[in-house]
Amino acid sequence: MFRCSADCCEDSQASMQQVHQCIERCHAPLAQAQALVTSELEKFQDRLARCTMHCNDKAKDSIDAGSKERQVKRQLESCVTKCVDDHMNLIPTLTKKMKESLSSIQK
Repeated sequence: MFRCSADCCEDSQASMQQVHQCIERCHAPLAQAQALVTSELEKFQDRLARCTMHCNDKAKDSIDAGSKERQVKRQLESCVTKCVDDHMNLIPTLTKKMKESLSSIQK
C-alpha cells in the first residue's frame, strides 16, 4: 500500500486530484481487509456475549426458583466456561474463513 501510494506521488504529470484518487485506490484493499476483520471479530464477540447472557439468565432463574447461591455460582461458572470453550473451538474455523476472505480482496 505504501509503495503504491509513493508511486502515485511520483507521477509529475498527474493533478493533485488524480494523485489523491490514486492513493485512495492504493488504500482500498487495506480498508476492506480492516472492515472484514473488524466485522468478523464483532460477530464473534456478540456470539460469546449472547452465550454468557444466556448463562446469566439461567442463574437468575435458578435463584428465583430458590436454589442456593453457592450452587448457582457453580452453575454460572460452569456455563460460562462452556461458552468460552465452545468459542475457543470456533477460532480455527474463524481464522480460516478470514484468511480466505482476505485472500480474495483485490490488491
